[in-house]
Amino acid sequence: MIRISQPSNLELQALTVLWHLGPSTVATVLEELPDGKERAYTTVLTVMQNLEKKGHVRRVKLGRAHVYQAAHPQKSVVSEAVEEFITNTFGGRLGEAVMALLASGTLTAEEKAEITRHLKNSKTLVSKKTAKKAAAPAKKAPVAKKAVAKKAAKKKGKK
Repeated sequence: MIRISQPSNLELQALTVLWHLGPSTVATVLEELPDGKERAYTTVLTVMQNLEKKGHVRRVKLGRAHVYQAAHPQKSVVSEAVEEFITNTFGGRLGEAVMALLASGTLTAEEKAEITRHLKNSKTLVSKKTAKKAAAPAKKAPVAKKAVAKKAAKKKGKK
């Protein structure tokens, strides 16, 4: 799999607009940026040009307008960022990350149902048996005890 450079926060916002609205002009991206901050058209134009250089978007000229579209699906770009976030913020503990995300906002009934469906079909869930084995303290191997006993016997014999 080809590793693409991670986009900055503002670049991710611009990509989000493209993933949700489809091919868009700089003016549309500027209008729809999720954080709602006031930005100059030229700032967003520079962001789109940087995304094009990084290979995250493609540009097509339609008349006088330039239309940008995402070059990669959302999942492929976001999965690496999410993995890094979970590792760096939660020590790799997915359950803690999910709970923090759920506590940070509200879900619609449709979103909740979709998440429930996804969890039921998820490969990340472990069976109760596997979870119990992982939680149980590891038993020492009997072979290791024998080796320690032999070493102790040899030391006694030398004295």
